[in-house]
Formats: sequence, structure tokens, C-alpha cells
Amino acid sequence: MSTKNSVFIACSMDGFIADAEGNIDWLHKIPVPEGEDLGYAQFMDGIEAIVMGRVTFETVLSFGIKWPYEKPVYVLSTQRKDIPRELEGQVKILHGPLKTVLRQIHSEGHQKLYIDGGTTIQNFLAEDLIDELIITTIPILLGAGTALFGPLKNPLDFHGVESKVYQQAIIQNRYLRKR
Repeated sequence: MSTKNSVFIACSMDGFIADAEGNIDWLHKIPVPEGEDLGYAQFMDGIEAIVMGRVTFETVLSFGIKWPYEKPVYVLSTQRKDIPRELEGQVKILHGPLKTVLRQIHSEGHQKLYIDGGTTIQNFLAEDLIDELIITTIPILLGAGTALFGPLKNPLDFHGVESKVYQQAIIQNRYLRKR
């Protein structure tokens, strides 16, 4: 069975996923009509599990809402050892080299993965483990913050397969890795 690692993320026009203080409230700068999810539900229908970093996991926990994921979540962390009791059976903490972690996730039957979180995405890209990027650009310049992309050993070629414009402001581009 083939595997696929996909990213679905929003960023500022200058490539940041959080501002200099780590806030993401600017993501709601452009109101999205009720019922419009910018393709998120369709994307989630196509994945089997979510892989996120510890910071992203803790950010989601800080929202104070019901756990938003129905699919299994794997949290990559060397620091965090436990998960909240109410998430047992839904969330698993893993650590180790990414290829080893992926083998473990795949052995549990999850081949199509949603990769989430700034450092996690950068680490997957650094090891050329991302097959698809769906990047939604919010029309704001932050000037500083958490960058979506980081250093790479070698350039990674992608090919654009789709662009959508929402509200005449938000632009979403979908890229597939050229292999």
C-alpha cells in the first residue's frame, strides 16, 4: 500500500504560521462565510491519522474546546511523556528518527498522514518526507514569527496542481512533490 504525507496549513504572505509572540489570532483576519472550511473537511476525509509536534498538541489543548480530531493523533515529543486521561486511546506520544516513527505508524495501519506543526513540518521536509503541501495564504505581513519553512540540505521540487481564491483575499495552493 502506498504512503502519503500531507501538510494542510495557513501562513502569512511572508511565510509565518504564528506571529512573534506565538499567536495565531491573525488567521481570522478575513471572515470566512459560515459553512466554508477552505477544503479542510475534504482533506481530512483523505487522511488516516495526524502527526503533530508537542507545541502544536499543547496549543490545541489550550483552546479549551472538545478534542477536535476523530482520527488517531501521534504526537512527536522527547519532552512530553503523558497525555490527558480523556485522550487515552486517541493520542499516542512517539519519538525517535522520523523514518522509524513512520514505520511504526504505518505498521498500525495508517498510510495517509496529515503532518502538522511548524517544527514537525520543517523536520519532515528536511528529510524529504512530504508528498503534498496545501498552503492557505492569509493576506497579512507579520514581519516576524514562526516560519513555515526552514533550512534544507537540498532543494525540493514541487509542482503546482491547484490554486483557489476565497473571499477575493485568501489564496490556497496545492503542490505535489516531484519524485
